[in-house]
Amino acid sequence: MCRLRKGSEYAKLVFGMNQSLDGYVDHMGFAPSPTLFRHFIEEAERQAGSVYGRQMYEVMRYWDDEHPEWDAEQQAFAAAWRNQPKWVVSRTLKSVGPNARLVGEDLEAAIRKLKAERDGEIEVAGPNLAQSLTELGLIDEYRIYLHPVVLGHGKPYFAGPRPPLRLMAHDRIGEDVIRLTYVPA
Repeated sequence: MCRLRKGSEYAKLVFGMNQSLDGYVDHMGFAPSPTLFRHFIEEAERQAGSVYGRQMYEVMRYWDDEHPEWDAEQQAFAAAWRNQPKWVVSRTLKSVGPNARLVGEDLEAAIRKLKAERDGEIEVAGPNLAQSLTELGLIDEYRIYLHPVVLGHGKPYFAGPRPPLRLMAHDRIGEDVIRLTYVPA
């Protein structure tokens, strides 16, 4: 679903990921419950697109392929992911998959242009990319999906110093996940 800008509003860049209690986002350390997975399907269906760092894009390319063992929910997520436009920030990739475009050297100009041309929420995927966009002042909202798991290692949600943030909302999703929503302070 491609939503081009209709009014004077800009798209909102949102960085959201699952996180352990000790601050890590290792996707292999824990999986979303069926309720949380349904939430992610609904988010993917309504997002105006996603901006990926190379590593996270390569992980998510899994959803480009068909897997006969998938259940209906996995098929629904794959369909939503495939349908949304994707922008991939990489200096090493030479090509990307369907419905995706490479972002060139000037990250700030490309993302500012994207925000100006689109309406709705654009997901930011990957802590390293999120850190670069945070340093440029381009992320509008941070969503931490806090799981009751301690990993002790992995990639942290914040790849650099945590920016000053203000809590805007908190809500429970399913039995054991709390979504914390922050904006830059």
